[in-house]
Amino acid sequence: MNPVFLQIGTFTIAWYGVLITLGIVIGAWLGTRMARQRGLNVNLFSDMILWMIIWGLVGARLVFVLTSWGQFADTPFPRVLLDIINLRSGGISIHGGLIGGILVLLYYTRRYKLNFYQYADLCVPGVALAIIGGRIGNIMNGTDTVGRVTGWPIGFRWPDSAQAFHGGMCVPNSNPDMDLSQYCQEIGGQLVMTAPVHFAQLYGVIIGVILSVASYFWLRSHKPGWAFWQFWLWYSILRAGWEETFRLNPLTFNSYLSQGLDKSGIGLFTDTQVISIPLIIASIIMLIRIRKQPDTPLPVETRVESPTGGQTQTR
Repeated sequence: MNPVFLQIGTFTIAWYGVLITLGIVIGAWLGTRMARQRGLNVNLFSDMILWMIIWGLVGARLVFVLTSWGQFADTPFPRVLLDIINLRSGGISIHGGLIGGILVLLYYTRRYKLNFYQYADLCVPGVALAIIGGRIGNIMNGTDTVGRVTGWPIGFRWPDSAQAFHGGMCVPNSNPDMDLSQYCQEIGGQLVMTAPVHFAQLYGVIIGVILSVASYFWLRSHKPGWAFWQFWLWYSILRAGWEETFRLNPLTFNSYLSQGLDKSGIGLFTDTQVISIPLIIASIIMLIRIRKQPDTPLPVETRVESPTGGQTQTR
């Protein structure tokens, strides 16, 4: 497990970024292909994808910084500004990235008077594939987004070499939810965490695979918005109910905590779990509404001005 994909001198490219980009590229290709098959504006959709990626990164970093301000609070000004925008140091929020992408979609569809859901549905496979890439990237980073200590047979003991790439597991933490130092010992001159933990990153990969496969069936619906809200529903359920339950994150509300060599490794409730509750409710309400609507036929031939200039045709 090595986070570096390519290194030239002091310049490095991380597996995390490469794998997320690969997922987005494949998803963009699939989305563009479906846009053409459905008679949507392919050129305009390509423009949307570009700006969704850009503002998705901005949103992903911004939400991470806001929800993890403790990592930046002690850094003096103006150095903290550089740390905030330094994506190479790691730290992005999937929810923030989704918000950034949705805002771009809203702008485009309102400006060009398009059906928001017809284009939003096409983004679902790309987001699911990016989740897979991101979580595999977490695995390559070593003990990144680690799970809670558990006595269950599925507990995973991170190799010492993997821990070297992502320190901090053995640093004492004033928050008992996050303190793993009691499970650390010195081996070969290196302080490592020897206790088994939930393989939370692998849980995330499996969730991404499930969503990728499910999106194929969701997109067979002729009801715009069906795939979009199905994704939000099941991503929120699986992320909050499975991955986040066993992931080592601070508890917003310490309702239940069970971690240790003879315990389950469960923690409730983290920020993500709290946010997921209204998302699940909203998704169910929207899916009920969409289900009652009639199927939408493919759009008739129209012309829409592309922001890159000229006229683009859909059919």
